[in-house]
Amino acid sequence: MKEVTGSEALLLSIINEGVDTIFGYPGGTIIPVYNSLYDYKNQLNHILMRHEQGATHAAQGYARVSGKVGVCFVTSGPGVTNTITGIGDAMIDSTPMVVVTGQVGTSALGTDAFQEIDVIGITSPITKWSYQIRRAEDIAWAVARAFYIARSGRPGPVVLDFTKNAQLETVNFEPKKCNFIRSYQPIPDINNDKIKLAAEAINNAKKPFALVGQGVTLGNAEKELKQFLEKADIPAAFTLLGESAMETDYPLNRGMLGMHGNVAPNMKTNECDVLIAIGMRFDDRVTGNTATYARQAKIIHFDIDPSEISKNVKADISVLGNVKDTLPLVTNLLNKNSHREWIASFDEYDKKEYEKVISKELETKTGDLKMGEVVRAISDAVDSSAVLVTDVGQNQMMAARYFKFRQNRSMITSGGLGTMGFGIPAAVGAKLAVPSRTVCLFCGDGGFQMTMQELGTIMQGEIGVKIILLDNEWLGMVRQLQELFCEKRYSATKMKNPDFCEIAKAYGIKSCRVTTREELAQGVKEMFADDKAYVLVANVEKSGLVLPMTPAGTDVTNILLE
Repeated sequence: MKEVTGSEALLLSIINEGVDTIFGYPGGTIIPVYNSLYDYKNQLNHILMRHEQGATHAAQGYARVSGKVGVCFVTSGPGVTNTITGIGDAMIDSTPMVVVTGQVGTSALGTDAFQEIDVIGITSPITKWSYQIRRAEDIAWAVARAFYIARSGRPGPVVLDFTKNAQLETVNFEPKKCNFIRSYQPIPDINNDKIKLAAEAINNAKKPFALVGQGVTLGNAEKELKQFLEKADIPAAFTLLGESAMETDYPLNRGMLGMHGNVAPNMKTNECDVLIAIGMRFDDRVTGNTATYARQAKIIHFDIDPSEISKNVKADISVLGNVKDTLPLVTNLLNKNSHREWIASFDEYDKKEYEKVISKELETKTGDLKMGEVVRAISDAVDSSAVLVTDVGQNQMMAARYFKFRQNRSMITSGGLGTMGFGIPAAVGAKLAVPSRTVCLFCGDGGFQMTMQELGTIMQGEIGVKIILLDNEWLGMVRQLQELFCEKRYSATKMKNPDFCEIAKAYGIKSCRVTTREELAQGVKEMFADDKAYVLVANVEKSGLVLPMTPAGTDVTNILLE
């Protein structure tokens, strides 16, 4: 034990949790922490973001690629309120994150002091735990508890609101570890009867179908997933966040589920006799109208969170626990099987989608560049081995559809909250988490401009993110909805954009704009000529649609192809 300030106790506590990178933005009520941070430069790499929202998204990107807890430091008042979007995003997408917020001194709480705000009241609904540290002696306990809650069970964000007096007080510091909290059970007990029922249902299935969600990645269960699928010869499809849990070319991978997913998996959802949901939550973008969703199938739901069972879609059999533990138990009871005809029946839908949609997106040789062909050109250039980060909108869906994967933890996007502006800061965090890997960010002109100040973070940190800006001078996804469902009444979606290359130049980042296929090939070559940051601005068709599309709230089989 040694006597230290509360601020130093915080830093020692997070170092004890294995943290080496922090994303943040200093301010008045957290100055003591930053003052102590000055003495820990060799142990803690602080990344100065340009906005507190950017700090949270960077922490998310870092966490999603590394599997570690992302960490943010921000000040009180607007510093805290600027983090709310990122905290909410992390909550709905199950991303482990600890946000440390400065706060006025305990004696000033409730007085409407300068930059005082009720952090606990604001953040409690969108965190796993929010706690206000008012005494230095509580710091080691609170930090250990925060990291345990953030990373255990179904991961998520935690907020520690750190009063200024607690930062300045001294304490005899001793690091703590937390591995148990009374009344908190992060991983449910496994019910062996449910394991047997699940295996029996799968063994009796003629047309089994697996839906793979992010829970497989969060549980580090990619190997266990494949063993499960291969033993019973089960075709599988992925949710948006579950995309890189299987390689794109994995034989049993039949594509993406959901509103802009592939035709075959969506159609087969309503044809299978056993539907096996693995670490996914039956989001409305996957199910469409739940009244007609998979009514013919027996539904088996593997999940770590009991609250997800039968929340949106009623499960006939629920298998609670970490899928890394539960999948092998079921696999051990499965018969070696073959479903060759069932799997082959997906091909007819694949062929139809290719003819109606994919060929037009990837193989058109005339006219404006298409988003899909730009995505595929980048994917091919990196041999499908890069980390993909996306913003939100048409760029996101096109990237998810046409980027290929060979490695897990390679798909970083805002799923449940759909946060425009997520892309640039999340790519910063992803690149810092895995500096040896190529990180490719796709964003639209709308989302890019929401957080483009983080180009300053890229410049200062010399962070080699490859940014592909798909510029169509529209808020493309909203325009698409207006075209299809609002009689082409394009209200407030046309954008007049700045010269993005000049903006990149101002931040010392190389760039180019491409408008033709020949220029695209040259631009891609130039972008990957070195490991420095680059902005490739691609002028893509202004009226492009992301197809297929299942209109919101309709049957999952109600798929628009043109």
